[in-house]
Amino acid sequence: MTDSFQNISVTSFPDITQIEFKSIHKRYLKVLLINVFLVFLVVFPMLFFVDKKGFFELSRNSIWIYLALFLVFIAVLSIKTIGFKKRKYAIREKDVSYKNGIFFRTEGTLIDIDNATAQTSGDHTIDINDISGASARFSVGKAF
Repeated sequence: MTDSFQNISVTSFPDITQIEFKSIHKRYLKVLLINVFLVFLVVFPMLFFVDKKGFFELSRNSIWIYLALFLVFIAVLSIKTIGFKKRKYAIREKDVSYKNGIFFRTEGTLIDIDNATAQTSGDHTIDINDISGASARFSVGKAF
């Protein structure tokens, strides 16, 4: 059996703070909002069906449950709309970088290295997967 693995020494990664990020196209917001509407379009009738068929004792509190679900619906719509403005991406020769998040900001880079992909994230880990299914996880400056 021939061992073809070579350990590649990585001395530096491109600085993600120097990248000029672009905003996501506004039409993608419609996709996000349609997804939210579809989920709640299923949840509201299910709740109504459960309430009217009497599977559970909801009749005393049903107005509050409907109101709470409606408020959750409005909150999710608001978070998706506000969070959309925080979604940005950058495409370079060998990688794609992204950042998103309202409360928890995430920045990451997907790297293509000779048919292998490496994903880095804010928690100082690098996951590398190649097309044969082999994978590895590395920690940079922090123990697992």
